[in-house]
Amino acid sequence: MATTALNHDLVRAIAEEMANGVQTAVDSWMMEIELALTDTHLTTLGRLNAVKEIVENYKHLTGQAHLSCRVLPAVGSS
Repeated sequence: MATTALNHDLVRAIAEEMANGVQTAVDSWMMEIELALTDTHLTTLGRLNAVKEIVENYKHLTGQAHLSCRVLPAVGSS
């Protein structure tokens, strides 16, 4: 019984650490994108290219040639 509780606590701790790591990574990517989009030294096309560079860097770092397509609900729809 104690081993089961210990295993449950270990799994929970590992899952929490993984979730924190994912959140940190997402926050980092979003910050990079936000900085690119609000850089007043860039033109509109320059901002778009800066975001494209961030996405390309992400794909390179993760070894993904293509990102899988996801269908997102329209803003304001329920």
